[in-house]
Amino acid sequence: MTTTSIGQPIQRTESVAKVTGAARYAVEQLEKTAPAYCCYVPATIPTGRVVDVQTDDSVTLLWYSNAEKLGELEDTELAVLQSDRVSYRGQIVAAVIADSLETARDAAARVRVSYADEAKPDNELSAEHPSLFAPESVNAGFPTDVTVGDPDSALESAVHTVDRWYSTPPMHNSPMEPHATTAQWSDGVLTVWDSTQAPSGVQDDLATLFGLDPSNVRVVAENVGGGFGSKGSTRPNAVLAVMAARATGRTVKLALPRQAMFDLVGYRTPTLNHVQLGADADGTLTALAHDTFQQTSQIFEFCEQTAESSRHIYAAPNRRTTHRLAELDVPTPRWMRAPGEAPGMFAVETAIDELSYAVGVDPIELRIRNEPDVDPASGSPFSSRSVVECLREGAERFGWADRDPRPGHRREGRKLIGSGVATASYPVLISPSSASARIDADGSITVSVAASDIGTGARTVLRQIAADALAVSADRVELKLGDSALPKAPGAGGSSGTSSWGWAVTKACRQLVDKVGGIDDATGPAEVTAETSEEVDGQKDLARMAFGAQFAEVEVDVDTGEVRVRRMLGVFGIGRVMNPRLARSQLIGGMTFGLGMALMEAGNTDLEFGGFTNHDLAEYHVPVCADVTDLEAVWVEEVDDELSPMGGKGIGEIGTVGSPAAIGNAVYHATGVRVRNLPITLDKVLPHL
Repeated sequence: MTTTSIGQPIQRTESVAKVTGAARYAVEQLEKTAPAYCCYVPATIPTGRVVDVQTDDSVTLLWYSNAEKLGELEDTELAVLQSDRVSYRGQIVAAVIADSLETARDAAARVRVSYADEAKPDNELSAEHPSLFAPESVNAGFPTDVTVGDPDSALESAVHTVDRWYSTPPMHNSPMEPHATTAQWSDGVLTVWDSTQAPSGVQDDLATLFGLDPSNVRVVAENVGGGFGSKGSTRPNAVLAVMAARATGRTVKLALPRQAMFDLVGYRTPTLNHVQLGADADGTLTALAHDTFQQTSQIFEFCEQTAESSRHIYAAPNRRTTHRLAELDVPTPRWMRAPGEAPGMFAVETAIDELSYAVGVDPIELRIRNEPDVDPASGSPFSSRSVVECLREGAERFGWADRDPRPGHRREGRKLIGSGVATASYPVLISPSSASARIDADGSITVSVAASDIGTGARTVLRQIAADALAVSADRVELKLGDSALPKAPGAGGSSGTSSWGWAVTKACRQLVDKVGGIDDATGPAEVTAETSEEVDGQKDLARMAFGAQFAEVEVDVDTGEVRVRRMLGVFGIGRVMNPRLARSQLIGGMTFGLGMALMEAGNTDLEFGGFTNHDLAEYHVPVCADVTDLEAVWVEEVDDELSPMGGKGIGEIGTVGSPAAIGNAVYHATGVRVRNLPITLDKVLPHL
């Protein structure tokens, strides 16, 4: 079959619909009858019990005493209004439903909640917290602890050592479209329009919670205004909207306010990272230890794989990686773009930079010296690994050879200039998926999969994948997604969507070609549904990862300590690129994410009253275009036939990994000031200049 579409910079299929307002989102559905509106009432105490809830308004009021009882799920954060217990400030303790959004908001603000057993929150993470424990496993099923060799003895005998602590604060997803849901019951059938990354997952959860057969639940997520991981699983807004719709017998719309995004939908856990490196005289690593500490809620256990990337990135005969979790009076952390890898590689890549200065070796050369031949964690070969190529390509493009290695020696007026580098990695994750392909009598082709396009361009790329599998042009393919009524698919997350869905789409399309004997001469109707469990489970035992090298140049004002990023370059090994226009968009978006992590993003934990003191975009700062004037992402040619039929690796998250460390390392090179606790704000730089 001839390849014509994959690799082409086709513009987004839905671009015109979005810019003209024709694309409708979760609470923009047109109703035949006037909908009702739901607003929730947040807890104003950090911990305790709800005793009573009262309102004088003529609205429907839901709280623990009158809310319907739900089925049980492992994710107990979804047990909305099922208990009188308050586990964190901002938790849903009541809800009102009214005829208009304004009425509902006003009534919710006047609801009176009586509490008992209020206590000061225990919400400060430390490496000595008495509740610390080792979870059975960490996110994505990775092992909690791994020890190889004798790292402690190797550290004692090392010629050069680095022994430092690095920390990252809580960080919050805040997509343009907040978490939102429209829920409608009709003759025992539930239809939900939800802003979610996982329509099939929400379908299953709602079926269990409300005692329904999954076939009687339909979840539609045709357009989603961003997610970044926060919409990767069912969130409380969906549960509450369905509950309110059943209580009132009406279609109910619920859109969380911006402030709720900092309480109810997950956030990146703060992390404490103790990194120890041991090396011989020329900088070859003899030991690497990465011990991490993070927090979870009293409601549901979630542990990021913060040290997982340290198991794969460098060769070292003696290694230890551990994860410890503290149960605190906080909301449950969840996924945030590049979960685990983003904070974990900030710590390790900063430590590697410190080692390069201790040894007196160029930071790029030190990384190349410690490049492994096989995966250090498993001993398996890599399906492909382009770390060295990315570093060398980036060094040439960035002008690394012209860099004066001495910190604090390049100055332009009142600005100190520096450059830094860091490597990046992210696992290639592929899950089984289903998809269908159909040709009708008029020759029109429809491909269907219950995937979710959260702004990444999945619609467009899946059309390209289908077109090549069918040997037709992309404009002949109509793609249907974002609906749990379509063939079941995993959620958009872990940089796994295109690989997982695309494999199923390819299989279905190829089977359709075989069934009709060639698309050009086919007479429909004919349809094929395919599923990829057997193919995914049958993959060879190889280490599959995407890699990259991040470069940053910063300027630091000697009078104020302000750090500004002049330019960033990311060079990546990401297999076959499906669509270069969309790939670049994802990569520079991830790099911008990392810039925010490096310089400005931090949730400030309120140790007195619980929750976060900065819970809006006026006080929680995110980067804008003016924060970096020269941002570029490129990729090296990488052919990998051991991934999927398309040969691509995920790109949604690797752009974030490594970029905070590259910026931090550039700040050190500019000033000689090493900041180990993100974000790098002027108060951490100026006193040391």
